[in-house]
Amino acid sequence: MGRKTVEGTAQPSERHEHENEATELLEHYAGAQWEQALATPGTGKDDRDKDTPDEWIKRDPRLVRLTGRHPFNCEPPLTLGHQKGFITPVSLHFVRNHGPVPKLDWDTHRFQVDGVVDRPAEFTMDELLQFPTVSIPVMLVCAGNRRKEENMVKQSKGFNWGACATSCTVWTGVRLRDILLHCGVKDKEQGARYVCFTGSDDLPQGNYGTSMKIEKAMDPTSDVILAFEQNGRRLTPDHGYPVRVIIPGWIGGRMVKWLRRIEVTPQESQNFYHFFDNRVLPSHVDAEKANSEGWWYKPDYIINDLNINSVIAHPAHDEMVKLDDPSRTYVMKGYAYSGGGRKVIRVEISFDDGYSWQLSKISHPERPNMYGKYWCWCFWELEVPVSQFMECREVCVRAWDESMNTQPKDITWNVMGMLNNCYFRVKIHPSTLEGKFALRFEHPTVPGNTVGGWMKRLEENPEGKPKEEPATNGKSNPSFSMEEVAKHDHEDSSWIIFKGQVFDCTTYLKDHPGGTASILLNAGTDVTEEFEAIHSVKAHEMLKPFYIGDLGETKSMTNGIETLSVQSSGPPVALDPRKRLPFKLMEKEVLSHDTRKFRFALQSPEHVFGLPVGNHVFLSATIDGKLVMRAYTPVSPDDECGYFDLVIKVYFKNVHPAFPEGGKLSQFMERMQIGDTIDAKGPLGHVSYQGRGSFKIHKSLICYNHLGFIAGGTGITPCYQIIKAVLKDSGDETKLSLIYANRTVDDILLRDELDELAGKHPEQFHVHYTLNDPPAGWTYSHGFVTEEMCRAHLPGPSTEACVFMCGPPIMIEKACLPNLQTIGHDQDRLVVF
Repeated sequence: MGRKTVEGTAQPSERHEHENEATELLEHYAGAQWEQALATPGTGKDDRDKDTPDEWIKRDPRLVRLTGRHPFNCEPPLTLGHQKGFITPVSLHFVRNHGPVPKLDWDTHRFQVDGVVDRPAEFTMDELLQFPTVSIPVMLVCAGNRRKEENMVKQSKGFNWGACATSCTVWTGVRLRDILLHCGVKDKEQGARYVCFTGSDDLPQGNYGTSMKIEKAMDPTSDVILAFEQNGRRLTPDHGYPVRVIIPGWIGGRMVKWLRRIEVTPQESQNFYHFFDNRVLPSHVDAEKANSEGWWYKPDYIINDLNINSVIAHPAHDEMVKLDDPSRTYVMKGYAYSGGGRKVIRVEISFDDGYSWQLSKISHPERPNMYGKYWCWCFWELEVPVSQFMECREVCVRAWDESMNTQPKDITWNVMGMLNNCYFRVKIHPSTLEGKFALRFEHPTVPGNTVGGWMKRLEENPEGKPKEEPATNGKSNPSFSMEEVAKHDHEDSSWIIFKGQVFDCTTYLKDHPGGTASILLNAGTDVTEEFEAIHSVKAHEMLKPFYIGDLGETKSMTNGIETLSVQSSGPPVALDPRKRLPFKLMEKEVLSHDTRKFRFALQSPEHVFGLPVGNHVFLSATIDGKLVMRAYTPVSPDDECGYFDLVIKVYFKNVHPAFPEGGKLSQFMERMQIGDTIDAKGPLGHVSYQGRGSFKIHKSLICYNHLGFIAGGTGITPCYQIIKAVLKDSGDETKLSLIYANRTVDDILLRDELDELAGKHPEQFHVHYTLNDPPAGWTYSHGFVTEEMCRAHLPGPSTEACVFMCGPPIMIEKACLPNLQTIGHDQDRLVVF
């Protein structure tokens, strides 16, 4: 047996009897990359180690350092670690060192076994090799994997591990139970209850040490070994040369490196690091409380088994994906693992914040041990249309193991920042690349102290959720009665009530994305239910600057306001801008497999709906105990009496892979029977067509002689409403141009009506279609809305032309607006419904 160097690195020509077994495993698991995994780790010394106690060690400069130059704590870049596959090259294996790496020698190193055993012994490394050896693929994971996400919520005691504090290699060694049996370990009744391990590293609080229960140490199914090789070569200094403990399925913090002592004891290890590291304490316990109240010594909070976890590796952080080909697909990839030998049985991806999930394809390269246990990570893939990313702002992943353990939705903060396994979320941002529409992906964090990732330091919040703290103005909170609030129901003073607090939104009227009317129709009232039905938590946060006080005692009133009269002359109006009113379904027509036309009766045959052309209404229903509201634009003209018509696309369950649950309100309407009712409230909107080229936009009266429209999907309805109103008036000579974008030809709403109007008015109305997935023989455009499309099919820049848009926000923000502005359209003449 040749002598190994101090660095623990065998030269390529040095081989020994254990290498064949490891090589066979590497050939099986690493495939074509097995020689790379077997090759001598380390390419040289890293200049960052100069003048540190570790400057003698070879290290790969690609590793991301998390604690500065020293001590050495690092992980590989996530994409690189994932790219290397099932077996990680030793040079890229993550490292957790508490201090300087001890310089140890194969020929002189000894470790002792004593305590509650009949035959205490001291072993040389060559003596260790006389025992039967095994080679096992094992994934190691630091308990702090993904800790930086917790630190973005509230700083823990630990440094910023990213999402790749995990690696998988083939470990060769001797079973711990064989060593203990050789030394005559006594039984539990004689005091053999724990096995304590101590390393050779010299730390401020003594050598690193920890322990495990005797049952685990002696369990043949657990594969606990004293390892002296990694990927077919002697251990490197950073990974415990010349010998270390490997405990498959456990956190890395129990796998003591540079082993110098094994002691069988009646009690758990009394080592400082056994108590003050590798614990998950309750979220309310901070460092001060943990010290003063003795939480570190409570046995319930020690962690051993890994928990279930999964990560998205591709799309990578800051990866850009072009949207030049709508039919293109993207293969999402990542890893997953669990602890205790439990097999990962499924990995799911959600495009709607966990409302629905898609099942990925899992690859398990690992062969389980003879007892059916799995010690390694697995890999998952999911191929999706690139266009699917356009329909969401975020994608997340979760995994399940064979015990039906799964990941929680939100972070549970703990003072050590350990075992974070909430959904791994990647944000999706519209962008441009080489002048083309693209998407940029952003991971929650990047490892170490580098700035990056979508997570911002949140308020102190153990659950990791954006905290909905009550608004405050820093002063004593004045109290307003409902009667007082109800007086502020107009443009000069617009107050609302949300969750018992009063907000003055007057200064925000002009900035509200939905237009002034959206606020004014609720001014002076309690908007809690409707606000939550429509808005996100982000919108709740945006309210806070407008807080003025709290709701106090109220006299007997109905919702704080009296019934308003919204009409002074003409036919009676059906809509009430301040109330949700029921409307009865009178007709239902099937237009296609997923498109329906609904006709709802008004209060009488004399009533008109009362919706200005270009405005919309909110339809609402209580579904599963929760109010659901969606904005719709009727296709019937407002001068029709006695009814209004809606054309609606029904989003059925299990049709769109990203939304297997379908659309709540559209499916509710699909189930409606003749005579059933649905609530409507309105009108609202900042655009209304006055006729003959004249518009009122945000209360300003403007005239145009050429109108352009870009519609996506169901966004056609407000465009169609204006187009129909223009062409219905023989005296209205306003020109009209429409680009209508959809996925497939079956998704085109109102196509027969649009083509009929274009056929009857060829000099006045031009319509052009574009599809992501066109059928054979399609004569219109293919793909997303482009600059060339806008130049060819919309009015050019002019003070007498305006372009209106309605569709997915990402289409508007990164396709329509940039292309129109590049052509030369003024921002003031680009209007989004």
